[in-house]
Amino acid sequence: MANYERFTGLKDLIAGLDADADKFYNKGNSAAGTRVRKGLQDVKNLAQAIRLEIQESKNAAPAKK
Repeated sequence: MANYERFTGLKDLIAGLDADADKFYNKGNSAAGTRVRKGLQDVKNLAQAIRLEIQESKNAAPAKK
């Protein structure tokens, strides 16, 4: 279940960017834009790690007939 917790963490990370995205797009706060960019980089890295875990799990599982 630890792998699903990483997926949940990814959803939480995206949700956490909402306030800064609003500040950047609707209020013109450039510092918030920097935080959004950093957060999106974290999203990218975590998503890639989850993708690799899924692929490894699929490859390790016995083939279903």
